[in-house]
Amino acid sequence: MAENEPGAVVVRQPDEGESFWQPVPANGYSEVRVSKRDSEKIQGFSSGIQVIAPGCYVREHQHGSEQELLFFFEGTGKAVVNGVEHPIQPGTTVYVGPWNKHTFINDGSVDLKMMWVLMPGGLEDFFQAIGRPRQAGETAPEPFARPENVEEIERQTVFAALDGGPVKETTQD
Repeated sequence: MAENEPGAVVVRQPDEGESFWQPVPANGYSEVRVSKRDSEKIQGFSSGIQVIAPGCYVREHQHGSEQELLFFFEGTGKAVVNGVEHPIQPGTTVYVGPWNKHTFINDGSVDLKMMWVLMPGGLEDFFQAIGRPRQAGETAPEPFARPENVEEIERQTVFAALDGGPVKETTQD
């Protein structure tokens, strides 16, 4: 981008983002709010919301080089980061730097809703690869399994193996 050239602007109303139903164990859905898919001028992050159904959770995972910032705005639950449990209530913010194992658990009776920002981005690719397209107002589908190749999808997107293995596979075009 040239000096003084305006950057991208994205204004997205509720339910206008690309959205995907999520498989077990999270169920619920994700909605991408801002990403590189909106403009080539958007670099260095992506953001969205994720809704975790009651009694469900985001499985334990870690990122290699990515940083994650989460803001919980509805529901209750707990965050477990590197084995340490933290309560979640509306207004809770969680920052998770690279190589920290974390999970988010909805132990409440209503949806647990959070806004996420991933730097440098790419979580939207994972949500699309494992989820099913969602339209605003649709009834949630019956819980469905993660794809059989979920580990491959993780390696190709923004996840690091919990055993410290490779972060991403590299391919040459």
